Amino acid sequence: MKAAYFVGTARKDLAEFPESARRRAGHELFMVQVGREPEDFKPMPSVGPGACEIRVQDKAGAFRVIYVAKFIHAVYVLHAFQKKTRETAKAHIDLAARRYKLLGEES
Repeated sequence: MKAAYFVGTARKDLAEFPESARRRAGHELFMVQVGREPEDFKPMPSVGPGACEIRVQDKAGAFRVIYVAKFIHAVYVLHAFQKKTRETAKAHIDLAARRYKLLGEES
């Protein structure tokens, strides 16, 4: 199983999801850690190579977790947020992309 590392405020942001959305997102991240695909996800090439977005729909709204799992020993959670518009706001994509670039600097 790969370790999960949270970049920036991603852990705090995920912890602020409503309980049911947080549990669902946590389960989906666990699936990624053990090498399986999440139930509902999409690639996010605009963030960086190998970046994906877990999509959680909850009675409280739509929630997203952007992560990258292409590294051998770890899954990096780049950003977690509640989606309030049809399209993912550019600010969310840009933040995840900046955090993705940090991974390359630390390697």
